[in-house]
Amino acid sequence: MTIDKSNGQQQGLSTSFLWLAILFNVCLIASNLFATKIFQIGSWCVLPGAVLIFPVSYIINDCLSEVYGYRKARLVIWTGFAMNFFFVAAAQLVVALPGAPFWDGQDAFRTVFGAAPRTAVASLVAFLAGSNINAIVMSRMKVRDRGRRFGLRAILSSIAGELADSLIFIPVVFWNQGVRTILTMAACQVTAKVLYEMAILPLTGFVVRKLKEHEGTDTFDEGISYNPFKLSIN
Repeated sequence: MTIDKSNGQQQGLSTSFLWLAILFNVCLIASNLFATKIFQIGSWCVLPGAVLIFPVSYIINDCLSEVYGYRKARLVIWTGFAMNFFFVAAAQLVVALPGAPFWDGQDAFRTVFGAAPRTAVASLVAFLAGSNINAIVMSRMKVRDRGRRFGLRAILSSIAGELADSLIFIPVVFWNQGVRTILTMAACQVTAKVLYEMAILPLTGFVVRKLKEHEGTDTFDEGISYNPFKLSIN
């Protein structure tokens, strides 16, 4: 059961929850677009542009898990998966449309929107695994720690989720680049994303406190199912 330590009652889907869910989905779709831009830091760290926005989805995930509990976070994760799938599928249809004779933007359009099937599948699976692991770790640690040490829980859950995401996505997409390159890319991405989330942790903590005050709830997941494929929030 999910226990609400503030008033002992199940909470519905509030306006704040809805806004967080929308922002979560926007971050995921924007990440798909930004991922086509590759930049480099120093002589060895190569990152996609998505690194600027994708970690925000993990921050929102932490907020959802902390305030509303794993089951509602899991529901939002699945909406993100569905919207990502819809976006990728629709993009492939538009890319396949023949361009007008006077339009010379087909190659550029394909570069941004025309994800290879392997890349699209890897991205979706990696997101689903990483986001669920992040939410599960956050939820279980909250119960274990009796709600204390939010910062530590947020960091450790992000490391677990980001690591799973990178270790699924990068080997599938860059399988021909060699083990050393794959491990370097994974380490670079995980480090950059986690440092990003650590830097913004004070803001995340502030948002979580305000959400708890506004919603009048502080959810502890005790005795619930952590089956990632179960969509019920009851």
